[in-house]
Amino acid sequence: MNPLERRRRRSAIDAAMACVILLLIVQMWLLTATLESFLAGHRGVAAPAFAVSGALFLLCGALYGLVMRLDRSQAPGEPRRSSSGPWEIGPS
Repeated sequence: MNPLERRRRRSAIDAAMACVILLLIVQMWLLTATLESFLAGHRGVAAPAFAVSGALFLLCGALYGLVMRLDRSQAPGEPRRSSSGPWEIGPS
């Protein structure tokens, strides 16, 4: 694999990870705001917040799938390698 392709793949993985971190921060804020509203007696916010939180979870899962697909893709002629994810543990 040429260095340009490797750099582009790495940039895409880094961008996906940054998006996941941002989505998790939003999800934690949503949990905090919903819990505060629920404890203040506003019971109607729980169901919509649960739906939005589920959508954020699915979006994070889709980004994880993108990272896994990018990690598994390989250039023509490159030997097949077995990997348990985008981060290798152990000697390569």
